[in-house]
Parts: sequence; C-alpha cells; structure tokens
Amino acid sequence: MSTPTAPAGFLHIVFGYDGSPPAIRALAPAVLLLQGRTGGIDVVYVAHLSSVVMFSPGAIAQMESDFKEIERELRAAAEEQLGGTGAAWEFRRRQGIIADELVAAAKEIRDAHAEQSVVIVVGSSSHATHRIVGSVAVDLARHSPVPLVIVP
Repeated sequence: MSTPTAPAGFLHIVFGYDGSPPAIRALAPAVLLLQGRTGGIDVVYVAHLSSVVMFSPGAIAQMESDFKEIERELRAAAEEQLGGTGAAWEFRRRQGIIADELVAAAKEIRDAHAEQSVVIVVGSSSHATHRIVGSVAVDLARHSPVPLVIVP
C-alpha cells in the first residue's frame, strides 16, 4: 500500500468573498485545498458599482463609503472563519466587474510567482435566476485562465 504524497509547490488560492451564504460555505473547502501543502488564501472582495450609480457623483461617493464599511465587515467575517484554521491568508478589495477582477487578481499572482500554482475558488448559488441570467461562477467557468473550483 502506498501513501499519497502531498503536492509540491506553493498554492495561491484566490477566493471570491462577498459574505453571501455560497461564499461562506465555500471558504471551508478552500482551506481544505491547502491541506498537506504550503500555500495561502487571497480573500478578494470586489466592490461593484452598478451602471445607474455611475451616473451620479453623489451616489458614487455614498457607495464608496458603503464599500469601505462592507470591506471592514467582510474582513472581520473572513478573520472569524479563517482565524482558527491555521491557513495563511490576506484580504484584498478590488473594484470592478466581479469575475473580471477575480481573474485579474489570479493573473497578477500567477505573473508575479510563475513557479507557483494559482487557483480561483468561488461559491455557487442554486437560485434559478443565476442559472438563467448567469453568475460569477458561470462567467469564470467560461473565461478563467487558471484552474477554477466552484463549490456548490
């Protein structure tokens, strides 16, 4: 009988986190991906301005303030979930279209650490609207230049 060997090399996990139930559920499996190997989780919150908000300077200013508050709350929630796991992690906030920003974060890490592995992990919603209209997970499945794990 042979014992499985832990994968070699550092693993960067880019984790899309918005505090939603699918994201909260998906964080534990993301940590499990690091089991037996060296790596870290980049918890990425992408603040997204709707097209309606972009037409109003006052609304943009208010949303920026809201995004800062959301970032503080999400950072605290991620710390609560990840604090006892022993996993190395950091929190990043980006601004833009969610799938595009997760891909951009993964590409930046991949380009900076060519010898290391990068994977994107996101939670998936089972809501009918997401299946019909699309979701971040669907967009990433179509366009991700790095391996993708979608946690149901």
